[in-house]
Amino acid sequence: MQQYEIKRGLQENLQKDKLKVTLQDVFGKAEEKDGRMVSSFGALKELKAWGEGKRLCVETTMDTNVSNDIAAQTIKAYNVFLERVTGLTAKERGKKSQKAAKEGKL
Repeated sequence: MQQYEIKRGLQENLQKDKLKVTLQDVFGKAEEKDGRMVSSFGALKELKAWGEGKRLCVETTMDTNVSNDIAAQTIKAYNVFLERVTGLTAKERGKKSQKAAKEGKL
């Protein structure tokens, strides 16, 4: 499971209905299972997303037997999803992760 910080003022993006709309926009489909939003796309067999406090939690199951094109499309779509929900680019998320690791918070 991965946890991502949310940019200040965007906590409403963690609500189930907003997560569902974002998942549908990016991946084409989404449904609710066990209180979590679930979707799939390309190499993502299953993606579960939910809010926990001020963090986005994401659990993924990947299909490693896909072509490079599909893998690239999946990564691109996943990053778009994360950016829309968290308000942070991949570079900004990486910097925050490195900072947290240095501080021993991971």
